[in-house]
Amino acid sequence: MSAVAHELPAGAVNAKLIALITSSAVFFGIFLSGFVIDEPAPYDLFMVGLIAVWALFGLRISRAATPLLVLLVTMNIGGMIAMTQMSDLASTPLYLAVSMFLAFTAVFFASVTAVQPSLYRLIFIAYVVSAVLTSLLGIAGYFHAFPGAEIFTKYDRAAGAFQDPNVFGPFLVLPGIYLLYLLLTGSIARMPLLAVPLLVITAGIFFSFSRGAWGMFAVSAVLLTGSLFLQSASGMFRLRVVVMTIAAIALLVIAMIVILQLPGVAEMFSSRAQLEQSYDTARLGRFARYTIGFQMALEHPFGIGPLVFGTIFGEDTHDIWLKMLMDYGWLGFVSFLALTLWTIAAGFRILLRDRPWQPYLLCAYVAFIGNIGLGTFIDIDHWRHVYLLLGLIWGAIALEYRHQKELRLAPAPAAAVPVSSIR
Repeated sequence: MSAVAHELPAGAVNAKLIALITSSAVFFGIFLSGFVIDEPAPYDLFMVGLIAVWALFGLRISRAATPLLVLLVTMNIGGMIAMTQMSDLASTPLYLAVSMFLAFTAVFFASVTAVQPSLYRLIFIAYVVSAVLTSLLGIAGYFHAFPGAEIFTKYDRAAGAFQDPNVFGPFLVLPGIYLLYLLLTGSIARMPLLAVPLLVITAGIFFSFSRGAWGMFAVSAVLLTGSLFLQSASGMFRLRVVVMTIAAIALLVIAMIVILQLPGVAEMFSSRAQLEQSYDTARLGRFARYTIGFQMALEHPFGIGPLVFGTIFGEDTHDIWLKMLMDYGWLGFVSFLALTLWTIAAGFRILLRDRPWQPYLLCAYVAFIGNIGLGTFIDIDHWRHVYLLLGLIWGAIALEYRHQKELRLAPAPAAAVPVSSIR
């Protein structure tokens, strides 16, 4: 081994070492994203250092990913302008600092995946590991598996290593969808290895008792299977997708029946499964606040300042669009809306193209659609995984841009000379 290492050029050894260090750093950063009990979280502190070091050694932002950077920065400028409307800043500077940091994480992930597409697989593996561990914590907390386990619950719902079960549940959707993709497309021999972590993550989503997470996972799973069905021209593969989908639904129904027999689960499920909760339809409930908030937005084009809405009405906006209008003003709202529509349109255009990174784009894309849909009923402003999804999608957009550019610059094949012209 030492003889082989001695024969390798020093430059090659250094390149391998740097690749190992950078890959490990990205893996650890993604792993930490599953443990956000307070702000700033360990993920935040680690990623600040990682982005700073990477920037010093040549972080390159693709031209194709420039809209991501511009629109996120513009959105945060809107937040800074909205802050000028506040009489008491309180913790607003820290809140906006976290917002700007998360924007840079999206740009960072878009940049590194555009340069090193191999990082996609590493990122997804790290995400799955993190999701399984935080799911186990949430499940253990829900069942009081050990003394003090209740710290991983909130409102008698599994929250894992998160502040809120309504964030914990949606965080688990992408790794769950990725494992489902591998089940639908991978070899039969690997199915048991994939089924175990998928069941753990699915259980985490269920015991979060988050209606949004349930809906997100269901919608994302339908979009994934539909996309796979449309993408493949193979009748056998389409049949496999159909059979596997039916089997998965049957297994899910059986698991639900068994779980609902556990003490207290059926009551909680029945309560949470209702479309409307008391806090939705109360006099100043969620839906009433929507109407009031959008009227206020017409009177305050610069916004009223981050987190101020909650101090007035006792509850925050619980709607990403209203959140943008109140906390970031019309400038932030237009920027986020433009970014969302641009991401959906640009991602859809390349969604089913046969590329090495296409599976990761597909999983990230359907999860992003689910998160945006959920954002209509809850704030997703500081959800770290949403910014990761943005980065993964825009990284694929940048890769496709570079791929098409290389095709245009490639020399055209020489035209064949007719045999009759040869003398």
